[in-house]
Amino acid sequence: MTTRVEQVMGLPISLDLRDDGDFAEAVGDVFGWFHDVDARFSPFKADSEVSRYDRGELAAAELSDDLLEVLELCAYYEQLSGGAFRARLPGRGLDPCAVVKGWAVQRAADMLKAEGATTFCLNAGGDVVTAGEPEPGRPWRVGVRHPEQPLAVCAVLESRNGAIATSAAYERGSHIVDGRSGTPATGLMSVTVVASDLVTADALATAAFAMGEEGITWAADRPDCEILIVDDSRRVHRTAGLSLAS
Repeated sequence: MTTRVEQVMGLPISLDLRDDGDFAEAVGDVFGWFHDVDARFSPFKADSEVSRYDRGELAAAELSDDLLEVLELCAYYEQLSGGAFRARLPGRGLDPCAVVKGWAVQRAADMLKAEGATTFCLNAGGDVVTAGEPEPGRPWRVGVRHPEQPLAVCAVLESRNGAIATSAAYERGSHIVDGRSGTPATGLMSVTVVASDLVTADALATAAFAMGEEGITWAADRPDCEILIVDDSRRVHRTAGLSLAS
């Protein structure tokens, strides 16, 4: 069993790994990866690859394969959401953070699996990737924070080999902007998406939150995902397949 927590990429990232054996090097590589991602993709660091590209100091042909992949994902979700999700808002610099977190954490989970890990929970500020079961027959239990009560959860979800992401304004204020209007998103208090991978879950949660009320149906219509959404009237919307803990 291995546990580790670090503050990186602007949020706490924790790993609870239950496999027997020596995974010290793999765990070190995973957290090294997070620090590398923070250095290369943060729009708040002047010397990051993202900032240098945004200032025109790097041509598209000079970008790393990783950044090209991130930019392609941003373009995909912008198209899928009709422009509600945008990595570059009018008057602002390039900010791919809404994709980078999910992408980086999913890559880290894949790194652990490649080293033989089968049973773990990787949690990046409430966005989670799970593998296996912590005990035979028992799934991982993932709490979804209550949007108005910091010390309470509004639901506990079950997860085996999946991903859960939540977008809301309670931690960072009105930081999610509707790319179609350029104004802070309104209409929803929190959006939680369950999917097979964290790239999908995180991007869909952000896009649905940006869309406001129309994001409820939009997210529910995405294939192979489940949703739990609290709107501004405190009504809870969830898909029938959502796996709640008893």
